[in-house]
Amino acid sequence: MGNFDSTEESPEEQARIDDLIAHNPAEDVINLGKIENLEKIIEEATPAEVKNNAGAETLVLSKNKLLLIKKTAQNLKDSASRLLELLTIVSDEEIKIKTGQATETKKTEAVAEVESNIIEGLFDGEKMVGQDGKIYDVPVNYASKSRLVEGDLLKLIITDAGTFIFKQINPIERRRVVGVLEESETGEYYVLADDRRWRVLDASVSYFKGEVGDEVVVIVPKNGSAKWGAVENIIKH
Repeated sequence: MGNFDSTEESPEEQARIDDLIAHNPAEDVINLGKIENLEKIIEEATPAEVKNNAGAETLVLSKNKLLLIKKTAQNLKDSASRLLELLTIVSDEEIKIKTGQATETKKTEAVAEVESNIIEGLFDGEKMVGQDGKIYDVPVNYASKSRLVEGDLLKLIITDAGTFIFKQINPIERRRVVGVLEESETGEYYVLADDRRWRVLDASVSYFKGEVGDEVVVIVPKNGSAKWGAVENIIKH
């Protein structure tokens, strides 16, 4: 950098500089505005302030601008030191706690599985037949919303508190068929399609507000002769 000469500022420019000098960024951690201010000071230098001297550039700034640059550089240094202090104050334990909060739910579920009884079984369209030979009721709302299909492999987690948690772990191959909704004399719902009838959950029909005669899209096993189907949608007429 070349020589620095003193110049006079306009009243507006002097007021802006005074305002920047008076600003105390002690409460800032890192204020990017300081860097922008420094760039503006250099960019806004008038042509009269920049002279070519034997092919070398000489930047001529006022004492106030030099003071502002020095103050800005000092503030940046102070801010960096403050940031290092803040990082030093935060303990490893606090970092672990804050990081753990993001995965608290997943950790809880993992612990629940470790501390619980886990049983696998096949969904028969309404219930789960466990590998232990027992029959377990599957909540109709879960079976309906998850569109469980007869033959799906499920996992039942029985927590220490006695809560039953079902999870679908291996869906059977599926296909869709379109049929007509029917109701038996005993109030059970069926879907008639391709000269076959599939039983469907009452909860699914109620959810879609289905009525006898409506067109129903059901999901059934791709192979085999299943008795149950899962309602995917109902087309109202």
